[in-house]
Amino acid sequence: MELLRVEHLSKVYGKGNTEVHAVNHVSFTVERGEFVAIVGASGSGKSTLLHMIGGVDRPTEGSIWIDGVDICGLDADRMAIFRRRQIGVIYQFYNLIPTLNVKENITLPCELDGQKVDEPWLKDLMEILGLSERASFLPNELSGGQQQRVAIGRAMMNRPALILADEPTGNLDSKMGEEIVALLRVSNRQFRQTFLMITHDMEIAAQADRVIGIADGRIVAC
Repeated sequence: MELLRVEHLSKVYGKGNTEVHAVNHVSFTVERGEFVAIVGASGSGKSTLLHMIGGVDRPTEGSIWIDGVDICGLDADRMAIFRRRQIGVIYQFYNLIPTLNVKENITLPCELDGQKVDEPWLKDLMEILGLSERASFLPNELSGGQQQRVAIGRAMMNRPALILADEPTGNLDSKMGEEIVALLRVSNRQFRQTFLMITHDMEIAAQADRVIGIADGRIVAC
């Protein structure tokens, strides 16, 4: 069953001689429970594409459907609510709140949305992420890999329809990067969570169900 549909998506910056097509009429779909990698060199448009799918940037043209909702038709307030509940994001640099401990960082989406924390689900997440013994640790007391695990838990806490991973291994050494991608795959298979990951690393991308190549703002392989 289709979860994500991107249709004729474009993002243009500037006008006239300074016009740049960061994303140029891109179309693709992602099935529910699929793990898809988007690969491309720096400046290929993959980050701009991810930002539009995540609802933090508006396309110049085209549409984005997530779980049956055209997010391009949502106003700012409804987009913020939809993004908080239906889209999880894993960043390259973790973006953890330094004054919150592991448990508080993971459950932050629930607090922001005024939801009661699902304690059994939190317990399962902490065990899978290997963080059960570090619930009270602050981010500066964790390794880079452990901080990324917290970021993964935070992205999954609200059981979003789609998780976007923005170069999730880019700030880690190769061994830790492999462990993080393996963890994403476990989450994908065990919970049927849908992942869309951007990376420049073809070895990392090869672990996905499908790889989409992008260059100069266009899809070159799908």
